[in-house]
Parts: sequence; structure tokens; C-alpha cells
Amino acid sequence: MKKQLLFLFLSISFFTNATVRLPKIFADDMVLQRNKLIPIWGWADANEKIEIKFNKQTKNTKADKNGKWMIRLEVENAGGPYELSIKGSNKIVIKNVLVGEVWICSGQSNMEFRVSQADNAEKEIKEANYPFIRQFTISRDISSIPKNDVKAGKWEICNKATVSNFTAVGYFFAKKIYSELKIPIGLIHTSWGGTVSETWTSRNGFESSEEFKEMIAGMPNVNLDSISKVFNNSISKRVETLQGSKINPAITGTYKEFGFDDSTWPQLNEPEVWESQALGEFDGVVWLRKKITLSANEAGKTGTIELSKIDDEDITYVNGVEVGRNNNWDAKRKYTIPAGIVKEGNNVISIRVVDDGGNGGIYGESDDFKITIGDKIIPLKGKWKYQVESIKSDIGPNSYPSLLYNAMVNPLIPYAFEGVLWYQGESNASRAQQYKKAFPVLINDWRKKWNQGDFPFYFVQISSFNETNGTSNNGSMWAELREAQSQALKLPNTGMCITTDIGNPTNIHPTNKQDVGKRLAAIALKNVYKQNNICIGPTFKSMEIQGNKIVVSFDNLGSGLSTTDKYGYVKGFEIAGEDTVFYYAKAQIINDKVVIYSEKVPNPVAIHFGWADDASDNNLYNKEGFPADSFRTDNWKNVTDAVIYKMVK
Repeated sequence: MKKQLLFLFLSISFFTNATVRLPKIFADDMVLQRNKLIPIWGWADANEKIEIKFNKQTKNTKADKNGKWMIRLEVENAGGPYELSIKGSNKIVIKNVLVGEVWICSGQSNMEFRVSQADNAEKEIKEANYPFIRQFTISRDISSIPKNDVKAGKWEICNKATVSNFTAVGYFFAKKIYSELKIPIGLIHTSWGGTVSETWTSRNGFESSEEFKEMIAGMPNVNLDSISKVFNNSISKRVETLQGSKINPAITGTYKEFGFDDSTWPQLNEPEVWESQALGEFDGVVWLRKKITLSANEAGKTGTIELSKIDDEDITYVNGVEVGRNNNWDAKRKYTIPAGIVKEGNNVISIRVVDDGGNGGIYGESDDFKITIGDKIIPLKGKWKYQVESIKSDIGPNSYPSLLYNAMVNPLIPYAFEGVLWYQGESNASRAQQYKKAFPVLINDWRKKWNQGDFPFYFVQISSFNETNGTSNNGSMWAELREAQSQALKLPNTGMCITTDIGNPTNIHPTNKQDVGKRLAAIALKNVYKQNNICIGPTFKSMEIQGNKIVVSFDNLGSGLSTTDKYGYVKGFEIAGEDTVFYYAKAQIINDKVVIYSEKVPNPVAIHFGWADDASDNNLYNKEGFPADSFRTDNWKNVTDAVIYKMVK
């Protein structure tokens, strides 16, 4: 009887192991890439014979000793719907399969941004009836080692019921491409808001880079639980060294009180995210405190406190009394201080800040960071005392390199596709100079992993957003990041969509994603689908100093330079002499060149165009309506020169 049970157990085990399985991306309603060999792969029992049928093709293979198998279907033309069948000891039939153009959509929150959040969302959703446009959305996941399948994912056919959750940039791109080609379009959407490029790059990619190979050598090849212990110990040790005391959540209830002694607390500059300061990469809860002095005339009066923006949540107290709270990371804070709370002499503002991931702390414009009591306005910018209440114990996507590549990119390889649409960079702005190396490392890494050659890699330049009021004279991380993105165009088969003119200076998530999608589509239609169209705007070519003026020449003129200003004034230019101080410049288009000058700079040596966090003043275009890229002609010091990616050890 025991032998019979053992035989039954072994039979069941063999049958279970022998079941043919596929990655989750192979599912009903999928889109396969036309005009390329089509990899199909999966798992089965060791040496199990596999038969694959698709359209008029039949292919046979067998699993290797580890149970892995793969075949490549011959090239197919656009069409469908078809069935894809895979037969081993069991049979899988995937229905309603189309063949067309497949694009991977990846990056951070502006790629994650949904159609339901975009301009005219109600109208866009109502009109969405495109059964030949489909999206496979990959669920968020992280891993310290490369995974062979995604955590979860689903193909959806574009219609009024589904399009709300499509990536807006990807959808408007697909909609334009479909309108021109009338063939199926598949989007593979793998993105995560607030993420840095380093988490999307593989370990191998870093190991082949002189810039990053020393960094990645410290990344252990262990599971997340083991890394989590190292991470938490390292962060705790660093924080306690900075503040000179142990993290003690038990006493944080007193941090809001007027009489609490914060004399030993270290300081942070506000408004400024703490990732760019001594506190560094950190997620968790931090208390901030600041004293202000009021006169007898102001005591007891009603007032307001404005705290610009806080990432992610805050509870704000004045003299121990709560005056407001908010959990919207990009909302401006303005709270009423009721009568009777403030007093003559010292008063204490206490803020409990919760950061769930990405950048944290108070950020935004200094002008929106103040307290008003009666007629008196007291700026709050400057040094604030701080103390960490707790550290977020969970590892996030930015905690270590390669975590998102391992979980949300590697499982897709070697799925055939046409190209990549990439919208990321905001989270790398504080390390903009290093992004000049990090971004090409990512692009080359993906190309090497897929072994599809230099496939199209089209990206969106970060938009206008007044993150830190960065300018030419006080430095702009965002301008430096845009420059880094522009330099990635040196890589073959890349393209960049400029968006400084369609951003929102007060919202890091501009809602006009229609034009972003259309501009990306213009690049693809020109370079991939060989249409005769203009797809980019003017780019800096050269400059010539002529007395007190500088004359700038451009490439990519299209039909010629133009400006949206009805009087012909070109905005966005600044000019400087040897003292490196920039002044707003007068600029006009003459014979498809731009002539720039300022009465304040009699001997100019350099110019900037759009060199600011908020570059929405830029109004130089070609006549086809594509905006000019921002640029500088100097090589003077940058604010992000010395900031590099560091891994927790």
C-alpha cells in the first residue's frame, strides 16, 4: 500500500512539474511585434517536447534540463486576430492575438499618469473605441535578483471602460500612430512614480560602466529580507550620527510643545528636500521646529501660516496647538492660526512630516513659505531644527539599484517590440551631471539585454516646474537635467520630446499629455515609419559675438524660426559677461538666426536659453510648431557637479 501511495505521489508531482507554463505577458488579447522574429518561451518538465502553432506556422522544440524552452516564430505581417497554441503534456490556447507595433512605456509618475487625469479626460474616455490599441500593465514589484516573470499583469483592449487606466502619454502616442498606420498597437506599461534611473538599470549595466562599477560591487546578491536588515541598520546608524542621539519614537509626542528643548537638534535648510541635504536618501517621519519672535501688538491676533509644499504629509502646530494637516504631496499648505494662540516674544512652529518614498520634506518657492500675523509678514525660509521620529522600514524602489529592472523589466526579455518610450528624470535632478552618464548606461543596458540592436529609444525631456526656484544665477538642477537628457541624443536611434512649453510651473504632473504623445509619435513617424514630416524643434548650433550682441544659429529649423509672441519678441534668453552674472536679454529673429543683447552687458561672452526650473517663458519654435531645446554656451560651475549616486551599505 505504501508503494502504491508513493507511486501516486510521484505521478502527481511529475504531472505538476511537467505542466507547460508561459510568462504572464502571453495572454488573451496580446499584441505581437510585426516584421521581426517572435520569441515565445516558457517552462515545462526537463526535455519535454513542445509544439507551438500560430497563424500558418508550426514550430517544435523541447525544454532543456532545467525545464526552460524558447522558439522564435517567423516574421509576421500586421494582422489578426489569431490564436496562439502551446502544447506539451497540457495545451494552452491564447485567443484574440494581434500582430502590429509594440512599444514599451516606462519611467516614473508622468508615464504612470493615466488618461483619466489628462486634459479633457471625460471627452477622451467617451471617444475611446480602439480595439486595435491594447495595453499590458505590469504591477509594481521590486526584487534584488532578476525575476523570470512579472508579479502580475493584464492585456486590456482600449475602450470606454478600460482607457481610463492607460498611460496617458502612451495612449496618445498609440492613438496618433494608429491613425496614420491603421495597424494594431500594443503598449507594455512598466513604470513607477518617483523612481530614479538607477533602479531601472541592471547590475550588468553598472558593472560595464567606469562611473558605476565600484558602486555596484557593494550590492549583495541576496534576497530582499537580507538586504532590508542591512538597509535599516545603515540608515539608523547614519541618522543617529547626524542628530547625535538615538531614534526614540516614545518621546516624539512632546516635540510639538512650546517648551520642548530642541537646542541639540541639527538643522536643515527649508524649503529644500532633505535628499539634497545632510539627511540624504531617507523615507520616514521627521519633526521640524522653528522659533519666531512677535511683538505685543501682534500677540493674540489671528494669522495664517503658509508652508509652500510638503512631500508627502504634514501636521502643523503653533505653540503646541494643531493649526492644519494635509496628505497631498503637491498641494500648497496654507493654514489659519486662530486668535489667542500666538503671544509676545518667542513662538514655536512644529511640523511633523511623513515621507512615504522619493523626495521628502518641504519644497517649493520661498515666497510661499511665511507666517502672517496682522500686517506683519515673517519669512520662514532658512534653518530649521529637525529630529527623526522613525524610519520607514520597508525597502522602496529607490533603496538600491536595479530593483525595478529585476522585477519589472528583466521578465519581459526577450519579448519582441519596436521601441521604448521613456518619461523619467525628475527624481534624478539633484544628480543631473551624473545623469549624463547614468541615462546612457540605462539605454545601452536595455539594448544589450534584448539583443535587438539599437532599437528606437525616445524620451520626454522634463517639463517646466518651479521645484526650487532655480535660475541661471542661483543654479537650476532642472535645467542641468534637461541638458543631460539632450546629451543622450548622441546615442544612435534616440529622440527627445521637448515639453517646457506645455508644462505647469506649479504642478510636476502637467495634464497636457496629448501633445506629449503627439510629439513622440512625430519622432516615430519620421524615423521608424519613414514619413516625410518635421519631428523636432530648433537646437543650438553655434554663436558669434558681434560687439555687444550675440548671434545664434540653429539646426533643425524646419521651415524657419518663429515665435508665439505677436510682436515678435523672443523670450527665454539671458546674457552674461566675464563676471558670469546673467541678465534677461532682448532677442529677435533675423534671417533665421536669433540676435541677443542687453544694455547691462556691453561685452557679452555667454548666453542661456530656458536655463531655469520653470522655463515656460520659452517661446522660440520652428514654423512647424516644435519648441527649441534649452541650452547654454558656457561651461561654468553647475549646482549638481559633486552630487553622485550612493548606495546604502
